[in-house]
Amino acid sequence: MATSKTIDRLAPDDKYPAIFYDEPEPEDRVLQFLPLNRVTNILVDMYRDRDDVFAIGEAFIMYDQSDGNRRIAPDFLVAFDVDVKYILENLPNYLIWEIGKQPDFVMEVASKSTYRNDLGRKRDMYQRLGIQEYWRFDHNDGELYGQPLAGERLVDGIYRPIEITEYPDGSMRGYSEVLDMLFHWDGMEFDVLDPRTGLTLHRATRAEARADAAEARIFEEQRRANSEQRRADVEHEARRAAQRRADAAEARIIAEQTARQQAEARERALLDEIERLRRQR
Repeated sequence: MATSKTIDRLAPDDKYPAIFYDEPEPEDRVLQFLPLNRVTNILVDMYRDRDDVFAIGEAFIMYDQSDGNRRIAPDFLVAFDVDVKYILENLPNYLIWEIGKQPDFVMEVASKSTYRNDLGRKRDMYQRLGIQEYWRFDHNDGELYGQPLAGERLVDGIYRPIEITEYPDGSMRGYSEVLDMLFHWDGMEFDVLDPRTGLTLHRATRAEARADAAEARIFEEQRRANSEQRRADVEHEARRAAQRRADAAEARIIAEQTARQQAEARERALLDEIERLRRQR
């Protein structure tokens, strides 16, 4: 359900062909806002802290350097291994020739005014551009796209359907190999799941953050305990060393006293012997 926006010239220095276009939004745009906003928010949040992953909703993919009006606008795109800072600071849209690669993933959200284009011309263009995965989400319970959730993966240059698992409760899941995520439709809301835990990724991320924080606290407490134990050990060893020095000093004093007493005893014995001999004369 992508719509065009008014955009001024691509660059004031005429680095790219000048373009100006203003296409009206479809009448049912407001009806698509909530599901599209949810999809975009969830997926953008997944890559918010990555400086090598460009994830954005409703940006034009420009694919012809000689003609700025040759463009296509998915509802959402993801490109890996790109310079996000450069794109945001220098490019108003996704210029393939400037960035050096096509996006890796695109998604469309159904609208009555654009769904035929999503299934026809846009699908063909995404395939021609070599975009690895193309997903479609139809919150109208599949009325427009034929099913609520559908994905295709590029195999030998041709889009092949991605398996969608349907459950007895009516929910559906499909695995995105490119994003390593499970897309989930429960009949009311679109969600993104961790394929390993089955948790919604934003909950899994919060749980992981809490676990990391708890682990960090435990590590810090252990570090402090170890530090305190090392200080206690050092202090204990210092006290033992001081005690050993005191014991050694006391032993020297006792030894000196004993030696002095022994010398005095020998001296007294000698004097007594001299006095005895003198009396015998």
